[in-house]
Amino acid sequence: MGFVRLPIIEFADSPPVLLCAGDEDRSTQSLRRRALVLAFRAQSDVVVDLRDLVFADTTLMLDLAMLSHRLRRRDRRLLLQGARPQIMAVIEHVGLHRLPGVELIVDGTPQPVVA
Repeated sequence: MGFVRLPIIEFADSPPVLLCAGDEDRSTQSLRRRALVLAFRAQSDVVVDLRDLVFADTTLMLDLAMLSHRLRRRDRRLLLQGARPQIMAVIEHVGLHRLPGVELIVDGTPQPVVA
C-alpha cells in the first residue's frame, strides 16, 4: 500500500476558514502556500481553526503574522480558535496574539490580550 499525504492546512472559502492539522514546521512550509494564498484573497475575516494542530514551530506563526498583516490592510481580521496549550505557548512566544487585527476566540468569544 502506498503512502498518501493529506493536506495539513486547507482553506475553505465560505465562511473563510483556514484549517490546520497535524504537525507544521519548516519542512511543511511549502505545503501550506496554496491555502495561505487563498486566505489572502478572503472577502471577510479569516478564522484559523487550530483544534487539530498537534505541533507548530515559529514558521507557521510567521506565515500567520504575514497573513494577518495582509488582511489588516483590507480591514479584515485573523481569528485564532481552538489552540491546544502547546500551540498557545508558541503563539504567545512569538507574540502573534498581540498583533493588530489578530484575535483569540475561546468558546466563540474574543479574548482580551494579556501582556
